[in-house]
Amino acid sequence: MPQGHRPDRLGDQIRTEISDILAREVHDPGVGFVTITRVSVTSDLQIARVYYTTMATGPARKDTGRALQRATPFVRRQLAGRLGLRRMPELEFRFDESIEHHARIEQLIHEIHEQDEARDAAAPPDDTTDGGTRKS
Repeated sequence: MPQGHRPDRLGDQIRTEISDILAREVHDPGVGFVTITRVSVTSDLQIARVYYTTMATGPARKDTGRALQRATPFVRRQLAGRLGLRRMPELEFRFDESIEHHARIEQLIHEIHEQDEARDAAAPPDDTTDGGTRKS
């Protein structure tokens, strides 16, 4: 019985372990509050792209990215010990912008609904029908 695509399974396992390592073992204050959203592993299992998000904005977000780059060798060593792979994939930390895109889309949809409600409230009542019956 197939158990799924190996890079996907490995990505899920890496995501879980990196979240734990960052929360418990990385003591760099620059890392701060980071959430690992997903991990994409190449089909040859050589590179793991680790997507993260943080509450920080602007320069603080860039500082978080630099702190994660500094912590990458440590995190990779810890992962190698936990996963027991023959060859540990290279880690690439990337900020996950999809969360911001989703939030922006939600905001636009909310604004459209508010505009529709305001337009419906300002529109005069429709006088073409009289209680559901039409007079000819």
